[in-house]
Amino acid sequence: MTVLRVIGEVVGTVSFLVALVHVPLALTSAILQALPLVVTMGAAMFFGEPVGWRRWVAIAVGFTGVLIIVRPGNDGVSPYIFLVVITVIFAALRDLATRKVPKAIPVLMISALTSVGVSLAGVAMIGPLGGWTPMTLTNTLLLTLAACCVIVAYHFIILAMREGEISFVAPFRYTSLIWAIVLGFLFFGDLPDLPMIIGSIIVIGSGLYTLYRERTVNRMKPVAMTAAAATTSPDGV
Repeated sequence: MTVLRVIGEVVGTVSFLVALVHVPLALTSAILQALPLVVTMGAAMFFGEPVGWRRWVAIAVGFTGVLIIVRPGNDGVSPYIFLVVITVIFAALRDLATRKVPKAIPVLMISALTSVGVSLAGVAMIGPLGGWTPMTLTNTLLLTLAACCVIVAYHFIILAMREGEISFVAPFRYTSLIWAIVLGFLFFGDLPDLPMIIGSIIVIGSGLYTLYRERTVNRMKPVAMTAAAATTSPDGV
């Protein structure tokens, strides 16, 4: 599971970084909001976690929102958008694997292995992306700042996914869209268009409903088990 997590992180990071060069920040973040839906679907398909029809409908509606954002078939849409979809798939693999990593493996070890994997992928990408380019002092400082942020983020997202309830942790992902829109506007002058806003609202609404249903079902489980135990016939009857 640790190896699967590293693979998900490496492929997701590479596809995201390549897409980010060509796709506005707010648009990439909007598509990433589908991640909790993919995690829920993956947990049902591969881990056998029960998902009722309401959550399946919410997942389908959420994917419809993603299609509204991506707008496949539109000649004006960058093909790099589909790299963000790949990012969502492999980020979901990362999150699902994180939930199954044995508790005995320290969080710092997982963070270190992931960092090494991403670093090696970066080295492998130097050639295909045009070779090494000397960095200016400004670029070096910006990359150092980004690295520090990633280290802190790695550590805390792993802690949150392993120790916290997924229904409580996952909604915080949606705040990233707000930050992406603000930062994209301040630094790059990007503004979301109407289809992206509509699609984002659909995806976020579907994701929040899915998480709400998950929490509701989890709360009902002890009650249902108690009721079943009270109505079960004694052995031998």
